[in-house]
Amino acid sequence: MQKIIIYTDGGCRGNPGIGGWGVWLRYGDYDKKLNGNEKDTTNNRMELTAAIKALEAIKTKDIAIDLYTDSKYVMNGINDWIKGWKAKGWKTANKKPVKNVDLWQRLDVLNAAHSVHWHWVKGHSGNEGNEMADELANQAMDKMA
Repeated sequence: MQKIIIYTDGGCRGNPGIGGWGVWLRYGDYDKKLNGNEKDTTNNRMELTAAIKALEAIKTKDIAIDLYTDSKYVMNGINDWIKGWKAKGWKTANKKPVKNVDLWQRLDVLNAAHSVHWHWVKGHSGNEGNEMADELANQAMDKMA
């Protein structure tokens, strides 16, 4: 069975500052590259936005997805922390509001709508997919700079 392979990355020049996100989506011989930017944002928001934009781009619901990110924040959040946040009404263990809750809630809905297998990849380590997503994010930041 073929899977959709997705690499995502987000970055920021200044934190907060000019941000960009990049997505490289592959399915067999088909590939699609997406990116975008925001004027005043954070690295974590761009990492989350990349994952959201990637999953929003997938129109079919019954296909396996392997999503690769170099963000431990996204990986830990979607795989571990989110269950507790939801149980506590989107509060942290310290009873403080979850940062970036708007994006986490969007990602949660998209994650539930798809069969996503999340993978962490070390950033800037020569992984072709991660390097492409990083390049796309930087291109988006360059457009705004």
